[in-house]
This record gives sequence, C-alpha cells and structure tokens, in this order.
Amino acid sequence: MRRIYDRGYRILLLIVVFAIPGFTSFAQTSKLHILDLESPAQLRAFLRFSPDRIPFVSAHRGGPRPGFPENCLATFENTMKYTWAILEIDPRYTKDSAIVLMHDPTLDRTTTGQGKVSDYTLEELRKLRLKDTEGQVTDYSIPTLGEALEWAKGKTVLIIDQKDVPIAARVEEIRKHKAEANAMVMAYNFDDAKRSYALNPDVMMEVFIPDQAAADRFGQTGVPWENIVAFVTHTQPKDPAIFPYLHDKGVMAIMGSSRTIDKDFAEKEIVKSTLNKGYTAIIDSGGDIIEADLAIEAGKALMKRKKTKSSKDKYFRIR
Repeated sequence: MRRIYDRGYRILLLIVVFAIPGFTSFAQTSKLHILDLESPAQLRAFLRFSPDRIPFVSAHRGGPRPGFPENCLATFENTMKYTWAILEIDPRYTKDSAIVLMHDPTLDRTTTGQGKVSDYTLEELRKLRLKDTEGQVTDYSIPTLGEALEWAKGKTVLIIDQKDVPIAARVEEIRKHKAEANAMVMAYNFDDAKRSYALNPDVMMEVFIPDQAAADRFGQTGVPWENIVAFVTHTQPKDPAIFPYLHDKGVMAIMGSSRTIDKDFAEKEIVKSTLNKGYTAIIDSGGDIIEADLAIEAGKALMKRKKTKSSKDKYFRIR
C-alpha cells in the first residue's frame, strides 16, 4: 500500500511541477541549431562559396558569456541553442602531453588554478573549475580536445587554433577521432597549409589571406581552394577586391568583429541596433562568416537575413 501511495505521490508531484508557470523541461529547451554534416565532402560543400550562401557565425572561443566560460562544452551548447555557429577553440599541451582547451598559457584568468597549463598533468587540471566572463567560478571543468571533437560530431564544426600545438598534431587528433566532417585547423602560414594537406587532404583549413597578393601566393602552394576558408581581417579590409577574388575561387571569407563592434558594444560605446547594423554591414561588404565574441547577438542578426531558398539550407537544422 505504501509503495502505491509513494508512486502516486511522485506522479502528482511531476504534474504539479510541470504545471508551474515558467517551468520548462530539459527536453523542451535542449533543441540546438545543428550543422548537419556527415562527411568531409559535405563539409567542403557547406563551406564552398555560392551566390545563395547563408552567412553564419564563428563563435570566438565558443561564445563565452556570463555563466558560460570560454572553451567549454556547455558554452558551445548554449551558443547553439540560439544560433547556427561554427566554434573557434584553443588547444594547449599539458605536462603529460594531453591536449586541453585553454586560450591563455596560464590558468589564472579562466580557472581556479594558477601558473602555466604546461606545468600541470591532465589529472591535476581536471580538479580545477572554469571561470566565466565575469570571473565567477562555475561547475564546469577543462575539456580535452578529444572530448570536444567527439561532442561536435553531428552538431557543428570546430576550428582548432594553434596556440602551442603544431599543425601536424592537430591534424592527427582529427584523424584519430574520425572528425574530418566536424573539425578544421587554422594554418597561420602557407607552409602549414601545405603540411596539413599533405598529412590529410580531407582536413579543411582556415587560412589567413588579407589581400590579392596573399591569395596569389596561396594559389602557388598546390593546396586546392576547396580545402580552405579565408580569414581576411579583424577590421576593414585594406583590399576590398579580395572578396570577389575569393568568391570567384569558391572560397568563403571570414571577418572578425571582436576588435571592432563587439568591443564597442561591450564598452557601451554603441547600442544594440548599431551592433546589429554592424553585423549586416560586414556581410554586405562581402564577408560570409563573422568571427564574433558576441556570437549569439551576431547569429541572431544574421538569422534575420537567412534565405529560405538556398542550396545551403539543407545543412541548417534545428533538433
């Protein structure tokens, strides 16, 4: 009799809880803006420029904000609850040669630890907790690059920055986790781009191409244009003709907003409407992807311009 009473009480409690105004179950709030990519060929096609392209965001350090630290899996999910985004992340070696996500060479700013990341083993780093953008300690711990690669499968694309991890090691991590459909590497110079392509031609790259002279030099590397997206500038391009040049090659162009409008908004020098106009101006000037500190704000601004009929639409899902 007591067992029947307990069961009935639990059912009644669930009914009451779900009836509370403002209460929403995890299942109701867990839908993410997914980039549906299942193969390296699909990733290349998704990142290939077309006149009907759908502009989107690259979330700098994953899109941190109050309550959500940078380079944190929970932050990645939070960003994707609001917008489609690829996610820029930062790898660093630990003392025992594991690769974790951490922007700074030291732990002080973003964790409860102190000193160099490279002075700690992975086991020691696991005991630390991450801080959010306000310096508040959270319950989140430092993830490894491998954990991030596994998490990204079926969800989005990670752009793996360099920090102290050479390009060969980053390419190897992608291969080891069979993540060629959901990860790419930053190549800071054309030699690294050639090295990455030689090691694994299925790995996409973000390459720094600020002007036509750089584009001409890249064209001589032997790396196919279809294997890259081009980061052009953090500010205004010194060579506006670089955008049609890249588009003619089928290459999408990235522009950063972190040093301009994101910074201005964070410092209260511009209002929200001006911020939104700044994002759309980047796209109107020829950019295709915005690397933003304020990834959710940038994503929402771009979603208002999303084409309903596009050859790229099949990659953008909510589930």
